[in-house]
Amino acid sequence: MKRDIYQLLEEWKRSTRRKPLVLNGARQVGKTYSLKHFGKTSYKKMAYLNFEKDEKLGQYFDGTLDPKQLIKILSIHTQVEIEPNNTLLVFDEIQECPKALNSLKYFCEEANEYHVVAAGSLLGVKTAKEKGFPVGKVNFLHLYPLTFFEFLSALGQEKTRLFLEEHLSYESIPNPMHEKLIQLLKIYLFVGGMPEAVAEYAKTESLNVVREIQLEILNAYEKDFAKHAPSNEIMKITTVWKQVHRQLAKENKKFIFAAIRKSARGRDYEEAIQWLSDAGLIHKSYLVESPKFPLSAYADNNIFKIFLADVGLLGAQSNLSPQTVIDGDLLFTEFKGALTENYVAQELIATKQKEPYYWTSEGEAEIDFLLEEDHEIYPLEVKSGTSQKKKSLLVYNQKYTPSKLIRATTMNLKHDGDIYNYPLYLISQFPISK
Repeated sequence: MKRDIYQLLEEWKRSTRRKPLVLNGARQVGKTYSLKHFGKTSYKKMAYLNFEKDEKLGQYFDGTLDPKQLIKILSIHTQVEIEPNNTLLVFDEIQECPKALNSLKYFCEEANEYHVVAAGSLLGVKTAKEKGFPVGKVNFLHLYPLTFFEFLSALGQEKTRLFLEEHLSYESIPNPMHEKLIQLLKIYLFVGGMPEAVAEYAKTESLNVVREIQLEILNAYEKDFAKHAPSNEIMKITTVWKQVHRQLAKENKKFIFAAIRKSARGRDYEEAIQWLSDAGLIHKSYLVESPKFPLSAYADNNIFKIFLADVGLLGAQSNLSPQTVIDGDLLFTEFKGALTENYVAQELIATKQKEPYYWTSEGEAEIDFLLEEDHEIYPLEVKSGTSQKKKSLLVYNQKYTPSKLIRATTMNLKHDGDIYNYPLYLISQFPISK
């Protein structure tokens, strides 16, 4: 399965600023597969080490953290002659061996001619408090579930994807292609971007089997809570996790702690929410009181929405029926457009590598997302189906007069005055230059 991360890995390999690489991402988003593919296709040899499957590996790092000594030992263990520049050394599930993580510091300082990559589920959670984390001595990449464009590639729609990537004007997409893409987007909203679910759909087109896979992933995540989370936080983490789809189903999608229980307060669940965020399972979108640069400086850290990392898992968590895929625009409007908004958040985070923000005006209007691009802040309103309502955009425009008002719907690409309509499947291409 072709992933966009391959290009970023190639850039890392060629970079003059290359350091040992840490690949972050939630469990089952394809980190191991991607690194193995990278090693097999971009290097003469690969030495792969999995600290979860082979618990004895950690003992090598108890004896020494000297990279030259470790290279000798690991060459013997893997039966691969680890050579500078020609061999990719992969440390998988590295969170199981904090000393191996610490060794990356010494590979950076004393043996950077060796190409070392590390990956591990819940890496940020497990190592945040470890004294030996190699701060400043590693590069980072983050792998997300497949984006919609990656989904197109997985389904063999590479030419369609290329056409969209090269479409740099506001000229409408040919209508037959537009209708086809809306149908593919509906399927993506159900399947989501978890690699196993996408691979199954590409092979069998069975939405029922896709749902079985999604439920297995959700179950595995909840087992991870019990395995990795602090014992006093497990119940809170599970409660927040199961609340996300309920909170997104509200008209006001702001996360309300009182919806968990009447006496619940934000500080009671702060650590649980942060744990899920560090694990890559949720994304927070903060309210911005005043849309100024940088948005992070004007965000209210106490008011936010929570989105799931994958829209397909959100549908599975909500027990959404496969029937919605064939029932007109029902999938886009189901539980007040929560799937559609979660999809847009997911696309923007994966393609822009930025935290999402939103804006409200005392109950008068709400802008779903604010986009920082090219030294401007653009308002983005997400509409389910073909709705052309634009009240919130007009309220925002009166207050702040941005150069563009952005709307994402199932309508075709078009430019009408100050309002630029992006079909939902094309939102990752914002801003179109012409």
